[in-house]
Amino acid sequence: MAEILPLKAWRYNEHLSQNLEELTAPLFDVVSPKQREVLYGNPLNSIHLSVPQGENPAENAGKILARWKSEGVIVQDNLPGIYVYYQYFRLPGDQVERCRKGFIAQIKAYDWEEKEILRHESTIVSAVNDRIDLLCASEIQASPTHGLYEDESSDLEYHMDAAMISPLYELEDYQGVREVLAVIHDAKVISRFLAVLRVKKVILADGHHRLEGAIEYRKQQRNSFPQAKWKGSDYHMMYLTNVHGNHLKILPTHRLFYGLEISESELLDRIKDWFDVRPFGDAEELANYTFQRKWSFGLVLSEEAYVIKYKQDLFSEVRPELPEVLRNLDLVILHHILFEKILGMDLEEQRKSEKLAFERNFSRCLREVRTKQASFAIITREIELEQVLEVCKSGALMPQKSTYFYPKALGGLLFGSIKQNEFEYEYGAFLK
Repeated sequence: MAEILPLKAWRYNEHLSQNLEELTAPLFDVVSPKQREVLYGNPLNSIHLSVPQGENPAENAGKILARWKSEGVIVQDNLPGIYVYYQYFRLPGDQVERCRKGFIAQIKAYDWEEKEILRHESTIVSAVNDRIDLLCASEIQASPTHGLYEDESSDLEYHMDAAMISPLYELEDYQGVREVLAVIHDAKVISRFLAVLRVKKVILADGHHRLEGAIEYRKQQRNSFPQAKWKGSDYHMMYLTNVHGNHLKILPTHRLFYGLEISESELLDRIKDWFDVRPFGDAEELANYTFQRKWSFGLVLSEEAYVIKYKQDLFSEVRPELPEVLRNLDLVILHHILFEKILGMDLEEQRKSEKLAFERNFSRCLREVRTKQASFAIITREIELEQVLEVCKSGALMPQKSTYFYPKALGGLLFGSIKQNEFEYEYGAFLK
């Protein structure tokens, strides 16, 4: 089952960690262009390692990392630990603060076929290659991926709560989320974490491209350090949260389409062949529409907005080769019917085309269409956690950007080195 190890993390020097808000960064795939400009303005921000700039970005990241190490910008902890990570947040309308509890450790970068880590989304080749190049050049991970495990007993929560009595950091991030990080060094307690995960499978919530990059890097390094009992290139830094008794929230990711080659009226006529279409007076109010019925979406055109619902009597047309749990998903129907059947984009083109974009921010979707930058927007509803778990266990894959687990883990709190001389430790002490 899932093999994890404690992490001998690199962290910002203590005198710099007083201003962590200025050094941490969103995950590489959720940083907006304007956010990047601000973050790049700080030469010590972790974005220089996670989303490096220049003609040779991976090489530049390697040089920046070497300089940070030599100048003491970041310092490696002497002992490996389990880093307890709590995120306190509110959603619109919440009166009570929520808390998502978890911990950061190293997990073996299992190949998908080993079925120890289960994924739910397909990946884009170019994005994976960028992650591989970055690992080769830097041998470090600036942000954790996010994995889920199922433990109804919640045995580990007691130890995590105890660690939180003396946190290392507490800060407010770019999402308005209160981030709190603590560490466990007690070998007996760490061994308990390893034992619990040893009999679990892990469901990947976030970070498919980064983990796939780590998997490919592990394959490339299979013949390195043949005498080593534990090899850094075999592992990957992951934030692990329990499915049970936790605040796991998935937000919707909307779709924007650019460069429509038919008129809006023709698009609407084609949509009506497959969907029931109802005019919706004010597009801005779609932000508050609950879409309680399955297979329903918001459609925003340049001047009008609609609620569209897939016709149930046409369900037999939806990819009969797929497992039922996947065929029933809103986004499978949306991508197969609207983008493939109506607009003629096969699955491969959907993955690669610049015409199709993914946007979580509703206001930005509306603005893109109203200013005629985008041809139309599809407003989606959130997917349920149970659906994600079912799809993962079935072995099937959802369309890309099907989930947006909120809040996102923060980059730059910890750096996980897979460089062998920095990774090495007698990890057997935690396996007794």
